[in-house]
Amino acid sequence: MAKHTSLAVILAAGEGKRMRSDRAKVLHEIGGRPMLGHVLSSVAAARIDRAAVVVGVGGDTVADYLRDSAPEVAVYRQKGQHGTAHAVLAARRALADEPDHVLVLYGDTPFVTPATLRRVRQRLARGADVVVLGFRSDDPTGYGRLLVEKGRLLAIREQADASADELDVDLCNAGIMGFAGAGLVRRLKRIGNGNAKGEFYLTDMVEVVNRAGGRVVAMEVAAAEVLGINARVELAAAEAAFQARARREAMAAGVTMIAPETVWLTHDTKLGRDVVIEPNVFFGPGVTVGAGATILANSHIVGATIAENARIGPFARLRPGARIGEGARVGNFVEVKNAELGKGAKVNHLTYIGDASIGAAANIGAGTITCNYDGFTKHRTEIGDGAFIGSNSSLIAPVTVGDGAYIGSGSVISRNVEDDALAVGRARQIDRPGWAAGFRRRHAGNRKATKKR
Repeated sequence: MAKHTSLAVILAAGEGKRMRSDRAKVLHEIGGRPMLGHVLSSVAAARIDRAAVVVGVGGDTVADYLRDSAPEVAVYRQKGQHGTAHAVLAARRALADEPDHVLVLYGDTPFVTPATLRRVRQRLARGADVVVLGFRSDDPTGYGRLLVEKGRLLAIREQADASADELDVDLCNAGIMGFAGAGLVRRLKRIGNGNAKGEFYLTDMVEVVNRAGGRVVAMEVAAAEVLGINARVELAAAEAAFQARARREAMAAGVTMIAPETVWLTHDTKLGRDVVIEPNVFFGPGVTVGAGATILANSHIVGATIAENARIGPFARLRPGARIGEGARVGNFVEVKNAELGKGAKVNHLTYIGDASIGAAANIGAGTITCNYDGFTKHRTEIGDGAFIGSNSSLIAPVTVGDGAYIGSGSVISRNVEDDALAVGRARQIDRPGWAAGFRRRHAGNRKATKKR
């Protein structure tokens, strides 16, 4: 049996005026990923062969995003805003080879699943010429209604044009459609613009194909899956829905969340089995947490890898490039950036570790700083296995502290330290017996003199 070819045309030309934003609507993020990125991810997971994105006015930023994140995706520009059918025709070059299946999606409808896209393709493979996604709504006001009879979609009736009986229909148009690719450009050109807005609507393909004796069907999906986002309040609702789903999936996979509603996840957060997460933890993009690790309250983690049985926080910050070894400890008010902590290493409090390698079982005392930046260049600090860095030490990079070496508390270290050596870099202590008592007497006298005046 021949393999069916497929194309996804994603319309990202909407201006999104209700977003009140200088950013393209489809680039607003949910779970740390632009809405358009979510759609492209579902397209890829559904094994659709190719994708094309249609952009409109101000589409340069969308094109830039695609060039960086999905260079294989073709970008087409819609000149003028003349309706959804006009937008699809802007990608006519992608349609020229007539793929078997063409799915039309929207860049601001981020939750459509790969399973649903596969179902659309299956219906097309079984002979449907048009597949229209629909959803049930308790309050369908404002939505186009899908009028179905004996399994056939007869029409999509807009609210303003619906009869009283049609207004009672609760199966609503989700906007997403699938088409048989053969002759699609020709059929799109048959769509007229005799509506109030003078636009060419893709939904009119239902009438065009029905008139030609084709097969048009509706496919019902959950309303949450086809949620479209046009305003900030809807974006917030979509974020909440994403977070709730991501937390449920994580807990179902064996993660403990003490207060799940306070944990913030990202689209690519990876959490191992028996990870424990305390309240108020934020995971930004690019985080992997190994099995059995514990993330204590109020920690902020982005672009970091945390190995098994490590312990992070409370109030810890891991920035991009942080790599925390098995059983390592990163404590309260510690910041780690582009640095590796070896197995069992400890950085327990009030410390900055940047551009560094910390050996296995090393101990970093409170107040330690790796002085990694000279105003122009970042330099590295290398700390060996089993080294002990005393509290309130400053390590001026580039510098190496050998295996098993000790750094005396309060030291400023600017030269390499050999294995098992002791390095102390601080001013000599000076004691003056009786000085404090005399100091207090002098100041007590000054206070009495001031009162008399």
